[in-house]
Amino acid sequence: MTASHSASPPPAPFDQPSPGTSPDAVGFDVAALDAKLRAASPLEIIAAGLAAFPGRIAAVSSFGTESAVLLHMISEVDKATPVLFLDTGHLFEETLAYRDTLAERLGLTNVLTFSPDPAALAARDPEKGLWADDPDACCGLRKVEPLARALGPYAAWINGRKRYQASTRADIPFVEQDGARVKFNPLAALGRDDLIAYMDAHGLPRHPMEKFGFPSIGCMPCTSRVKPGEDPRAGRWRGKSKTECGIHVGDGN
Repeated sequence: MTASHSASPPPAPFDQPSPGTSPDAVGFDVAALDAKLRAASPLEIIAAGLAAFPGRIAAVSSFGTESAVLLHMISEVDKATPVLFLDTGHLFEETLAYRDTLAERLGLTNVLTFSPDPAALAARDPEKGLWADDPDACCGLRKVEPLARALGPYAAWINGRKRYQASTRADIPFVEQDGARVKFNPLAALGRDDLIAYMDAHGLPRHPMEKFGFPSIGCMPCTSRVKPGEDPRAGRWRGKSKTECGIHVGDGN
């Protein structure tokens, strides 16, 4: 697809890694960069990440209900930024359609879709019912392992987590160490009202399922509607102690 004209990327007034920094980001001074970015805007954080790891950073997006904000910001900085998307095989058709709609609308030219390994699926989930028997194992097979493969060439990644989303995310920094990689959370400080205002201001299309009571959307078998007043992620793995799929737990590899 052809990329449309976008605004020039904001300057990145933050230090890049020294020439001796390991390509896998081990030894990178995450705390120092996080401190420098505490007063930065999300666009500045994105630009700083791209500048710090040129050609070695990707964004990861679920193309969920809030994904348009981060993806629009990325398109304003660099439309050719790799955007990694995991098609677990259990996604709603609406999510797949939304991926295509947003990519075309924003002029993103490097959206890469990754799927679980077919041999692993045949061996460990031949009946496609692992989600019911062992949701952690299902997420490992369909999300964590494919993301590890997708992130293989990269030293850093950008994601769209926000502190307001859940108690487990209340303290996430703007920049953090994630195993061998550096992870950027440019939207961490934004609230739901901020996101809605941004989407309205830029005329961004909404995920088609949001209007039906799905503020957070994952795989079809493990996503349910959320009642008024509930945590936005209350519909994910409802009735279970599980709150994360696993890609944001531990070292993320």
